[in-house]
Amino acid sequence: MVRIFIALTFVVTCSFAKVYYAKVEPFELRNISSSVAGLVISADENLVGTKLSSSAFVVIDSEVDREELGYIQSKIISIKEIIKVNESVLLNLSDTLSKKRENYKKVEGLKFKSTVEKDKEFYDLVSNENLYLSTKKEIENLKIQISDMKLREVQLQRTLRDKKISAKGFTLYELLVKSGQVVGISTPIAKVADVSKAKLTLYLDEADVANAKQKVIYIDGIKTSYKISRLLSIADGKNISKYMAQIVIESPKLFSKLVKVEVEDK
Repeated sequence: MVRIFIALTFVVTCSFAKVYYAKVEPFELRNISSSVAGLVISADENLVGTKLSSSAFVVIDSEVDREELGYIQSKIISIKEIIKVNESVLLNLSDTLSKKRENYKKVEGLKFKSTVEKDKEFYDLVSNENLYLSTKKEIENLKIQISDMKLREVQLQRTLRDKKISAKGFTLYELLVKSGQVVGISTPIAKVADVSKAKLTLYLDEADVANAKQKVIYIDGIKTSYKISRLLSIADGKNISKYMAQIVIESPKLFSKLVKVEVEDK
């Protein structure tokens, strides 16, 4: 009778729970590629398998970029000084121009002044106006140069940041470059993993999709408080008529092991 009872219990349990198997994977696996080109001057292989800090684990040569950045910043300072001088000149030209306009208006109406004298005053006025406009134009051109150089400054600062590759909080899973190697844009640099949590990926049968997020989850026969956190309503392309679901769990001591997952109605 005891054996019959156990058998009946097993049948009943199986009728309410479906068994799946899943690999314990890091919460996130991320591929890091280079966004710049250059010579790798440092790639610390000793960090593989360790949790990364904010320090760079791969460094790409940036000597030329630093020199260009210094040159750009110095040039911006120089041009700003030139603009200050030109603005002072422009102020003086504006005062001079105002007086010359007044003088020309006075001379223009004087009958005893000859046409030659009036023309001379007019040409002198026009010459000063042109000098004023030329100085103003030069100031605007210098401001445009500064804008262009500031854009280049930002680009260089970003390049310098991108040449020091870090991934704080992630575990270095695989290092794909070595010191002395030349990399280009999009060259794979490393693979890193977020192991602060783990995830289980299941491919549910259609019958288990309904109310899947409310179902009770057993892992290796132990009831847990975990719930399905992600569920696709579109069947998987490889696992035909199966629907991908993911369960986020606490970080284990060892990843990649296979666990038995039972999905049971409440």
